[in-house]
Amino acid sequence: MAEETIGAALDALVATVKARKGASPDQSYTAKLLSDGVNRCAQKLGEEAVEAAIAAASGEKEALAGEAADVLFHLAVLLAAAGVEPGDVANELARRRGVSGLEEKAGR
Repeated sequence: MAEETIGAALDALVATVKARKGASPDQSYTAKLLSDGVNRCAQKLGEEAVEAAIAAASGEKEALAGEAADVLFHLAVLLAAAGVEPGDVANELARRRGVSGLEEKAGR
């Protein structure tokens, strides 16, 4: 199997989340999360982020890759639940490109 790019994987993930938005919560974990609302989706993202941090601190590369995938999935679900388009995130990343992180933080 050829290695997939993160962009292609994220595009496919976003398409899957959008497709499941109208599905039955009994048939789809994504639909269940979305039906539970923004707060629940945010909670799940936080849980997965902590698990990713623990895997990283433990030096477990495979575990970190799995947890990072969970973080990205739950972020995509949270964005959908909150009505934020992934393109808005991409535009914000593009706006920040080439700007020092220190400068960007100071400008907030």
